[in-house]
Amino acid sequence: MTVLLVHGMGRTPLSMWRLARFLRRAGPGTELFAYATAWQRVDQIVGRLQERLTTLARDEYVVVGHSLGGLLLRAAIAGLPPHVRAPRRIIMLGTPNHSPRLARRFERAWWYRLMNGDAGNLLASEARLAGVPVPPVPCTIVAGTRGINGRWSPFGNEPNDGLVAVSETQLDGADEVITVDARHPFIMNDRRVRGLVRHYCSWGS
Repeated sequence: MTVLLVHGMGRTPLSMWRLARFLRRAGPGTELFAYATAWQRVDQIVGRLQERLTTLARDEYVVVGHSLGGLLLRAAIAGLPPHVRAPRRIIMLGTPNHSPRLARRFERAWWYRLMNGDAGNLLASEARLAGVPVPPVPCTIVAGTRGINGRWSPFGNEPNDGLVAVSETQLDGADEVITVDARHPFIMNDRRVRGLVRHYCSWGS
């Protein structure tokens, strides 16, 4: 059994290091996938990710994506050839399955376009996001709720993780939806999240 961890936009594989260390100690083999949105288009990243999944498909595997990483995995899994084994489950941590309001707010800012490139455009477009296929595998959505609420919050009183609202993570077809008291950048380090991933990496789960 192997688990592939895919980091979020603007992050590196180091952001998934604590989760990877926990899983390695618990037993599953763990791999990290790296990409850079500043100079790689979404289709280029997805193509590389499909190559990695094809290699992993020699055995049973689970995939975990933080934020944008979940969307990249959705697209990559949906595009796998029929003869390639799909993962047992995809676990999405704070993934904006609907266009997040903060991406739409900052999409015209030069720094947003410079840092996030084509992926930033994807997040700011509900139409493009709607074109990302729902993965034909069991799916778990984990949403954080430790964001700020109230008058000065862009989310008002809506539950959020500081960057993505819980409602923005929802996806038709997901068979499991969980909320945890965590902020977006650190949701992968939450104790419940670590236990959840370990559970789905165990044989017979």
